[in-house]
Amino acid sequence: MATAQRKIPLRKCTGCGELKNKKELIRILLEADGQISVDPTGKKNGRGAYICNKLSCLEKSIKTKGLERSLKTSIPDELINKLRNEYEWIAE
Repeated sequence: MATAQRKIPLRKCTGCGELKNKKELIRILLEADGQISVDPTGKKNGRGAYICNKLSCLEKSIKTKGLERSLKTSIPDELINKLRNEYEWIAE
């Protein structure tokens, strides 16, 4: 009897729009209290948006407002700068 293969969860990058394995992407999290942060584990509670680990995808997502649409909230400029700093640290 053949064993069933596990299904690999795919997520779409909000920057480039490519479907990729969930573990290859970085999750941006909107928590219940309105805080936006990077979720390196991908398991925290809250609304998430996924972006490739390239800074260009983050920039494209911010420019086209794909990140705001995915999180269903507006993102202030100071938070975008904080997100860029966190993202550069994780992407390296």
